[in-house]
Amino acid sequence: MDDKLITVHSTVFKDSDSLEGTCTRIEGYDFNEGVNYSRLLKSMLSTGFQASNLGEAIQIVNHMLDWRLSDETIAADSSEEEKDPAYRESVRSKVFLGFTSNLISSGVRDTVRYLTEHHMHVPLDLSSVAFEIILGRCNSNYNWWHRRRSYIKCLAPTYKGDFSLPGAQLRSRGLNRIGNLLVPNDNYCKFEDWIIPIFDQMLKEQLEEPGLIIDVVQDIRAMNGEAVHASPRKTGMIILGGGLPKHHICNANMMRNGADYAVYINTAQEYDGSDSGAHPDEAVSWGKIRGSAKIVKVHCDATIAFPLLVAETFASRSKNFILRR
Repeated sequence: MDDKLITVHSTVFKDSDSLEGTCTRIEGYDFNEGVNYSRLLKSMLSTGFQASNLGEAIQIVNHMLDWRLSDETIAADSSEEEKDPAYRESVRSKVFLGFTSNLISSGVRDTVRYLTEHHMHVPLDLSSVAFEIILGRCNSNYNWWHRRRSYIKCLAPTYKGDFSLPGAQLRSRGLNRIGNLLVPNDNYCKFEDWIIPIFDQMLKEQLEEPGLIIDVVQDIRAMNGEAVHASPRKTGMIILGGGLPKHHICNANMMRNGADYAVYINTAQEYDGSDSGAHPDEAVSWGKIRGSAKIVKVHCDATIAFPLLVAETFASRSKNFILRR
């Protein structure tokens, strides 16, 4: 064999490093074993592509829920309470949930409702985080839009349409399109009929006894305080979509030198430099996520990924939440 042939041979048939024991083998779910949805979701981790990212997201959220202060070494500056074994076992992570307003118009709203309905705000801090996004302690008119959509769903349904329905035709029929969802104008009329008397009463009470305060800065401080005062708890972030909710929650965690867990679910790309598309590792550079944190971004529509994630995390351990109530 001449030298050139030897070179070509060594290039094409280059020896491989062994990956056995260091990497997960790619294997899909075997339907010959029947249909088991829990095992199907667990198989995502070894399926590859974004299925594996979803599998990692499920693992990370379960880490958030499993964590206890008792898992950590007692720090030298710990208080007497923080040294108490019973107290350490009771301290769980604080999880921030953020999502964009379009998801409230979709069926994801019912997934969030499930979490709150069954008091899964322990440790998921929906009362101060997700409810801030739905009901409003976050800043800006954007969150009023969040709240309005949530209330409207209580008064009248949203319907499935199509992404390609002509805008002019829908306008003539009094129908508003959100992606492939249709919201009749009547829904907004019902909302106005419900909310206006409340506003009128608020104005009357304000005139009789001044005291109503609208303070955007205080709203931001309140959210930042949720993160800063979380210690000695770890914090985690589950963020669906991008925009203001993502920035607001990440920025709050920067005030405590970063979150310990982060799961992003969105379809935005990072190549335009937007915060929405930014990978979790970019947030590490800002101190919004710790360098030691468990992180993953699932490039997927949240209406697909989030219900599956909840099924294999919060919902699969629902009895544990009920016992703690």
